[in-house]
Amino acid sequence: MDMARIEYSRKFEGDMYARGKINEASISPKHSIEIASFIRNKRINDAIAYLNDVIALKKAIPFRRFNRNVAHKRGLSDNWDAGRYPVKASKTYIRLLESVKKNAEYLGLDAENLKIVHVSANRGRAQKAVFPRAMGRATPKVHETVNIEVIAREVS
Repeated sequence: MDMARIEYSRKFEGDMYARGKINEASISPKHSIEIASFIRNKRINDAIAYLNDVIALKKAIPFRRFNRNVAHKRGLSDNWDAGRYPVKASKTYIRLLESVKKNAEYLGLDAENLKIVHVSANRGRAQKAVFPRAMGRATPKVHETVNIEVIAREVS
């Protein structure tokens, strides 16, 4: 039994694909799912530039699925109204996309002409812990993790 969870959820045949994966990243699952749906089918350099603007709080990620009680943000694409600035998740995605670019260079692909063809963000293992309270009581808490995988293809 393979315990490292190294398989990808989609199979792509050929040498034109670069892959990257992060297991059990300590970020919000909701933020990571929204970022994944936003950067799908974009070029890697455009996605990295947009996520850098998210970290600088200049542009927001549109929240399409998990948008209950989410405030409106100005300047979102496709005239979408709800959005947030998930800084921690954006930093993790930038690190993963840079890794995909390095993997593409190693495979002999042109790292400047990569398009993201598959992004998947799934909830990882939940780590249970307790939060100590007054009078000797304790409240359970759950630390959420996320598994993210990115597959990019060289385009001309």
